[in-house]
Amino acid sequence: MKLFVALLVCALAISSSFAFDPKLPSFYTVFINGKLCKNPNLTVADDFLFREINIPLDTNNNAGSIVTMVAIDQLPGLNTLGISLARIDYAPYGLNPRATEVIMCVQGELQVGFVLSNQLGNRLVTQILKSEDVFVFPFAMIHFQLNIGKTAAVAISSLSSQNPGVITIANAEFESKPPINSKVLTKAFQVDKKIIDYLQSQFWYNNHS
Repeated sequence: MKLFVALLVCALAISSSFAFDPKLPSFYTVFINGKLCKNPNLTVADDFLFREINIPLDTNNNAGSIVTMVAIDQLPGLNTLGISLARIDYAPYGLNPRATEVIMCVQGELQVGFVLSNQLGNRLVTQILKSEDVFVFPFAMIHFQLNIGKTAAVAISSLSSQNPGVITIANAEFESKPPINSKVLTKAFQVDKKIIDYLQSQFWYNNHS
């Protein structure tokens, strides 16, 4: 009898563990990444729709590229889902040093690559992408995309965050506010102070819409 009771208790415990439905973050309930979800009674269909991904933007800038983000600011329904999307337009020989997870070349020809860590010898991993090719950038690796063709190129990137941050190396190093002490940068880059002064005096374009 004791054995039967013990087995019954175990069975009930197992049943309970399988039947339990944990409350996961939802679009309606969570304040995350600085974004407060809307009251479910106030949501509308447009909260879950973005229509402008097909519109190319002007690439006439210093980077020769422009990014159309589809993150939580543009698509509130992404809140707590941990995903976002971006379209990148490239002028011929345009460069986009952007934080990306997965990228698909839609039009044109791109050289893409990332640099492995110091421990792995700072090895460059690079490929040429043509239309419909897909490339993955591992998390936190310095990486780039360059249009190597003579015509415009387009790519779509998928990111593993609803509100992905972007750090462009040149902007961060040479256009910080207030500026990084030039002694720090001359030591870090092992160059003369005149070079650092010149780089800090440049305008570093932000190519994100």
